[in-house]
Amino acid sequence: MESADPIPAQDFAAARQSFFRHYHLVNGDKAIVYAGVIDGLKAMRAQGLKMAVVTNKPTEFTLPLLERAGLAGFFQVVVCGDTCQRRKPDPDQVLYACQQLGVTPAQAVTIGDSSNDTLAARAAGTAVLAVPYGYNEGLDVRSLDVDAIVDTI
Repeated sequence: MESADPIPAQDFAAARQSFFRHYHLVNGDKAIVYAGVIDGLKAMRAQGLKMAVVTNKPTEFTLPLLERAGLAGFFQVVVCGDTCQRRKPDPDQVLYACQQLGVTPAQAVTIGDSSNDTLAARAAGTAVLAVPYGYNEGLDVRSLDVDAIVDTI
């Protein structure tokens, strides 16, 4: 099998810019917050727990998505794919979130929906919970190295 010719840099940049423009328009339009998530976040907030979002999505898409979904007000810290030099599954983002929240990794719990989440959390030294829904490239979360699987947060 022959490889395709590389795309000229200016063509790639133009295509990327076009995609980003469109993505900004539709980001979160079809997003649905899973059942129980808002109630879970409210319960954690009522208990005084500090919460962060750690995502590989760029900041320019994450913040509007959290706003559109009605989730932004729950989190003291948002760590995006462009916040640290390395992204999940590297632990840097999780460690940075802990630092910003003023907790040690041993005091933190990571709740994720993917192998990248669990690998980053394990490497950072937090407890690891997984939800059985969301993004995990079609893999069953029971195959991941987690402390527990929870139905919802």
